[in-house]
Amino acid sequence: MRPQQSGGGAGGTGRSYSPRPTTPGGPGAPGRPFEQRRGPLPTGTRPGPRQPGRPGMLPPMPDSKAPSKAEPGKPLYTRKPTSRQRPGADKREQEGERKLHPTRQRPGFGDRRAAAVIAPPEPRAPREVAITEGITIRELAEKLDVRAKELLKTLLDRGVFASINQALDVPTATTLAEAFSGVVSVVSLEEEMVLEVAKEETKESLKPRPPVVTVMGHVDHGKTSLLDAIRSADVAEGEAGGITQHIGAYKVAVGDRSVVFIDTPGHEAFTRMRARGAKVTDIVILVVAADDGVMPQTKEAIDHARAAKVPMIVAINKIDAPGAQPERVKRQLSDLNLVPAEWGGDTEFVEVSAKKKTGIDKLLEMVLLVADLRELRANPDAPATGTVLESRVDKGRGPVATVLIQNGTLKAGDFFICGAVFGKVRAMFDDRGRPVVDAPPSTPVEVLGLQGVPEVGDHFQVTDEAKARHIVDYRQGKQRDAQMARTSGARITLDQLHEQLKAGDVKELNLVIKADVQGSVEVLSEMLPRLSTDQVKLKIIGSGVGPVKESDVVLASASGAIIIAFGVRPDRKAADLAHQEHVEIRTHNIIYEVSDEIKKAMEGLLDPIITESYLGRAEVRNTFKVKGIGTIAGCYVTDGVLKRDAQIRVNRDGGVIYTSKLSSLKRFKDDASEVRTGFECGVGIANFNDVKVGDQLEAYQVTKTQPGAGA
Repeated sequence: MRPQQSGGGAGGTGRSYSPRPTTPGGPGAPGRPFEQRRGPLPTGTRPGPRQPGRPGMLPPMPDSKAPSKAEPGKPLYTRKPTSRQRPGADKREQEGERKLHPTRQRPGFGDRRAAAVIAPPEPRAPREVAITEGITIRELAEKLDVRAKELLKTLLDRGVFASINQALDVPTATTLAEAFSGVVSVVSLEEEMVLEVAKEETKESLKPRPPVVTVMGHVDHGKTSLLDAIRSADVAEGEAGGITQHIGAYKVAVGDRSVVFIDTPGHEAFTRMRARGAKVTDIVILVVAADDGVMPQTKEAIDHARAAKVPMIVAINKIDAPGAQPERVKRQLSDLNLVPAEWGGDTEFVEVSAKKKTGIDKLLEMVLLVADLRELRANPDAPATGTVLESRVDKGRGPVATVLIQNGTLKAGDFFICGAVFGKVRAMFDDRGRPVVDAPPSTPVEVLGLQGVPEVGDHFQVTDEAKARHIVDYRQGKQRDAQMARTSGARITLDQLHEQLKAGDVKELNLVIKADVQGSVEVLSEMLPRLSTDQVKLKIIGSGVGPVKESDVVLASASGAIIIAFGVRPDRKAADLAHQEHVEIRTHNIIYEVSDEIKKAMEGLLDPIITESYLGRAEVRNTFKVKGIGTIAGCYVTDGVLKRDAQIRVNRDGGVIYTSKLSSLKRFKDDASEVRTGFECGVGIANFNDVKVGDQLEAYQVTKTQPGAGA
């Protein structure tokens, strides 16, 4: 900093300036007096570096372009333009045309500049986007080819706060994609995977696969018996009432080829299950009894097959039965536009007898012929896809699903998704219970490793683990929201419903359905609400697979519901809780008995109620075979009491395998009228000798009460 001199006023002191170094011959060169070089010293305070010029300032340098004398309104000297100033800035400032960067301009700044005009963004070209359920903002941004922050900003402008990994519902994702010129198509995760695989498939990758054949027809026309004749198995005897209650899938070897058969129930309540069987099939075998003719479910099966656009082969069964008229069946089917090929039509008719196993070979040859005409192919190297035919909870193995693989090959260790259930293939078994390592196309297998019980008809898809978990979490969240939205009501029994109907009250009857397999749950859930009338409305508030548990009783108690147990029994804790909470549990083994009972209750025609009274439970610890009597079970009474006149239910692996009554009850060698908890006894079960160690014997009494007498 240069020394500064105070003014020369009275009392003022002054200090001389140090001369600046100068160039030879220039102003201020040596040899000239200081006063001649710079002139007289100014008086007053020196201005700061950014203050405007005013009288009394230092004069400019002689070589400066500024005027030598201060003029009014002009500075004594000007600063040299710095490197930060753009060329021509001084000229613009003099002309009053100062302009700032467009981003720094503000409207209303004055007349010296105008407001900035930002050009609108160029319109984006339409882009096809496939939106799946639970799509995240990151995935949507990748499909739209935009930055994720642009989507987040758009959502924020609409009042939606979201993160980049947050899942969007389909309406929100659709609206957001359309805002960025997206042409939206909504597909499920499974459909998206199928489309991706289809793009990579070639003719060389497609290999021939076995045909999938569905056996359909009216109840008791011999569908399962015909399939047993083909499989050389015996399935019909194990069904309650001789009626197929579930879907079964079986793979049968025909020479060096194989055929997959799907057996669907014929009762009218299983309409949806039959329709599902037609959707996964390649060929339909329509079974019609020669002694019965075309029935309502026969026409229904024809409609399902035509809706699925699959060829039909008619098997006229029971041709050896008295009163069989195959020609009458052909005439009836001709009226339904199923004309036999021998009459000039395009439908093959085969006369068979399931009992005598006649005509079976011709039927199989016809199936292979029709399959060859369709040229059925699949890609065994693709990720496995298929359909869930049946699902249940096995006591020792957990959730088990019967899956028909339709494309690709399923291998042990694959991660998969089916509906709202995620899983990893721990083990697979074929239709005969044998373990298998992989399942090629057109193969039905039982899959272990599910985290829950899937719905019958769900699409089975092998996919990436992280993506599958994300989709499952999203679907399960939607299911929880739907379940929480259900309302509760007052408790009611069928007997009380009978009394309320007499009084003319309109009521809502809540039901909780538990069954042994998912197919039965689905059918009951669809069938029972259809029974609603103007006086009473049936509502399903809960359903599931497996025995009745405490959680089911709690739900029924809170909602005032009745529990329908189809093919299952409540466990001991659930039965005790139901007794305490006065929750009614109705057990059935044949499906139309459920609808008949509900109908009678709704119509006020409820017959005397058969009530079971629990007596006790015993565990089989040993068995003894007695000549002329049969098998005697050595038991230990674990709960309650066994009485001589009691009914007995044999439980094995969580399921009821036989129901009968006690034929004998002994303590040591003496007959006993009853045996209580903590004692051993010998038990004989009437007409049952297949008792095994570990079985649970449940004793109960049956009493009849009149309607309205109480719950």
